[in-house]
Amino acid sequence: MTGHVDRFYNSIEGANGKSQRELIELFVYYLTVEVGQATATPKQVEECFIECDLTVPGNVSARLNEGTNKKAGSSPHLLKTREGYKLHRHRREQLSAELGESRATVQTSVTLRDLERKLPDGTDKDFLTEAIDCFEAGANRATIVMAWILAMDHLFSFILDNKLTEFNAVLATNTDKRVKVKEIKQRDDFTEMPESKFIEFCRSAKIISNDVRKILDQKLGTRNSCAHPSGIVISKTKVVDFVEDLVENVIIKYQV
Repeated sequence: MTGHVDRFYNSIEGANGKSQRELIELFVYYLTVEVGQATATPKQVEECFIECDLTVPGNVSARLNEGTNKKAGSSPHLLKTREGYKLHRHRREQLSAELGESRATVQTSVTLRDLERKLPDGTDKDFLTEAIDCFEAGANRATIVMAWILAMDHLFSFILDNKLTEFNAVLATNTDKRVKVKEIKQRDDFTEMPESKFIEFCRSAKIISNDVRKILDQKLGTRNSCAHPSGIVISKTKVVDFVEDLVENVIIKYQV
């Protein structure tokens, strides 16, 4: 459910000095802002503590309820609904400002820059560097689109160098009219087919595993959402997960 909450916790400056009340509010922030849930339940907050190897506070439900109490001269920190809890607007904005750029910088340097260092010098590494630069500038959608382009281009190179016979054998059996090419002879030929079909051909030719196919299908859906105007919110955590998955499971796994 929370998957990357440990990364979120590690990116918070002075996290070790936070009180349990403050951590509860931060985990509500993570669940409702970073993950994008409408509300957070006491059980989900408890799971955040567990995944971060932290002691779970006693009676989380009661502590969340305490946060809904209005204090003299100030708004409550939390609001309670039938589904769970969420941060009061003013408290959410306050936490967002406190976490701000310092947290984004830590998150980037710890995760994405580590991935960058795993790649050998060359065009792939240079392209990934530019994608991470986009992330640091707050261009989350651009980062996702660039990471996808990098993964596809890398697979094109891998097939041309190592698996062209296998890929063309599967391509020759294709009956989908959307595919405008019968044989791959050069890199540009890959653009004559939908990316979903390219992924399907890679799996049929046993160039990629079924697990990698699932990853690529999922990431293609995310890329499509980011490549066109829409009302969805792309959190930094989602971007890091997207880039990390493609670099670890495609670019590093299938070496050119």
